[in-house]
Amino acid sequence: MSKRTITLTNNSTGETYEYNILESSRGPSVVDIRTFFKDTGMFTYDPGYTSTASCESQITFIDGGKGELRYRSFPIEELATKHSYLETCFLLLNSRLPTKEELTDFDLELRHRAFVHEGLRHLFNALPDNAHPMATLSAAVTALSTFFNDHLDMDHEEEYQEMARRIISKIPTIAAFAYRHSLGIPFIQPDIELSFTENFLTMMRAYPGGKMRLTPNGHDTIKDVEIRALDTIFTLHADHEQNASTTVVRNVASTGAHPYVAISSGISALWGRAHGGANESVIAQLEMIGSVENVEKYIAKAKDPNDPFRLMGFGHRVYKNFDPRARILKGLQDELKAELNLDSNLMAIAGKIEEIALNDEYFVSRNLYPNIDFYTGIILTALQIPKSMFTPIFVIGRTVGWITQWIEFKQDKTSKIARPRQLYTGD
Repeated sequence: MSKRTITLTNNSTGETYEYNILESSRGPSVVDIRTFFKDTGMFTYDPGYTSTASCESQITFIDGGKGELRYRSFPIEELATKHSYLETCFLLLNSRLPTKEELTDFDLELRHRAFVHEGLRHLFNALPDNAHPMATLSAAVTALSTFFNDHLDMDHEEEYQEMARRIISKIPTIAAFAYRHSLGIPFIQPDIELSFTENFLTMMRAYPGGKMRLTPNGHDTIKDVEIRALDTIFTLHADHEQNASTTVVRNVASTGAHPYVAISSGISALWGRAHGGANESVIAQLEMIGSVENVEKYIAKAKDPNDPFRLMGFGHRVYKNFDPRARILKGLQDELKAELNLDSNLMAIAGKIEEIALNDEYFVSRNLYPNIDFYTGIILTALQIPKSMFTPIFVIGRTVGWITQWIEFKQDKTSKIARPRQLYTGD
């Protein structure tokens, strides 16, 4: 089959340039313009990279028009409802789902790697108690790189896998430590008797000694429904193609920096309110609205072009009709409403906002529909997770995606150091 090409014409000179079209297995094809500057002496201009494919990848596929999200060709609906987060992690790292035996081995390995070096714990003591957990988490992951210098020089798949499993296992521990440091309470060490998600909730909630709150009826327990809900959230956040934080991870990887430094950079990028920090802002906004009676007033403010107020948790850069992750969480929220003891007032406010927005021409015409952040906060609140930890929860889920993207970049023989150019308009 002959290659498809595209011809560009400089209308000022009449010169023409021919470029190959690279076919994708799913989604839009790509014009290969790697020689564009050499050929024309000009750069392309694409702020925010909205029309630029920065890499070739086999990890995650998104069709924004259809509301489709796939990890390694598996639809997110199947992974979130029929498979665990650890199965999803294994899939991303190995391009296939694990056997029962492989999943058991993977689970046990992560349990035994969840501990962090005692020296790393001293880092937390040097930080102020009121530090945001995301700042602490980023600093701690950077510091973690100092304990594993061997990760700077890896050539074999086994080394990549060990490095990946190490960071996936330790991120929840570091996140829980960051949270407890912000409260000034003792750390709870990971427990190899507990599964990935239950272990994290335990490290968040437990009292010194590792036991839950004591009631007249005995110690509280972490319910299966809580584990299931958080596990689903982890799965939905596991990867999302070439978003801002993933692009940062790949760009840092291109410099040859330590993989955990690249992850730390991704954490810093994710902290932004326009990215992972949006779920924290959604709950803060629902609390500010306060009651169902105030919803229409705030809807009017959101529609007023002269009012800076904007509804958080609506619309998405890629998804143009609906966010498939939001649909899954909406269903989970409705299903587990009673079991999770969801905040009825927050749900009522959110429900009223959703009802109006989905039927209001202003929002419909602008593709402003509820996204994943709109539903995440209510569920996390029911799981006794404070707003400051919403984005670290995102980090825990996304770490496997970042490290998988890092590995793919390092194994790509055509990869180069990131070096965008600019349109200079100064003197």
